[in-house]
Amino acid sequence: MTLSIRNQLPGTVTEVTSGEAMASVKVRLAGGQDITAAITADAVKDLSLARGAAVRALVKSTEIALATGPVDGISIRNQLPGTVADVSTGGAMGAVRVTVEGGELTAAITKDAVEDLGLNEGAAVVALIKSTEISLASA
Repeated sequence: MTLSIRNQLPGTVTEVTSGEAMASVKVRLAGGQDITAAITADAVKDLSLARGAAVRALVKSTEIALATGPVDGISIRNQLPGTVADVSTGGAMGAVRVTVEGGELTAAITKDAVEDLGLNEGAAVVALIKSTEISLASA
């Protein structure tokens, strides 16, 4: 299967906490970072997710926010530090490619945000991703 989601980071499940309908799945990415995905309990069963399972974390570029440093006082726990590898902007939107340990992410943000944050190649950033916006695929 080919997907339009380009943000795909390999990792290994380290913990699964299932509730009645939803589950929290912690994943250690290939680069050593830990992320959490909130997925349905049915998906956990369908994918046979358990500690040690190889997965790919999938995130649409429109679901990644960028900050110029770590953010405190926010409910978003998935904060991946990285470096801007490339920025391209159009009339209203921009695509910012970010190198993180073990991979690469692309964030689709407004052109105004690119300018206001002063994003350019080599800039340090933090990619912010809500756990509900991370999908998991068995590797």
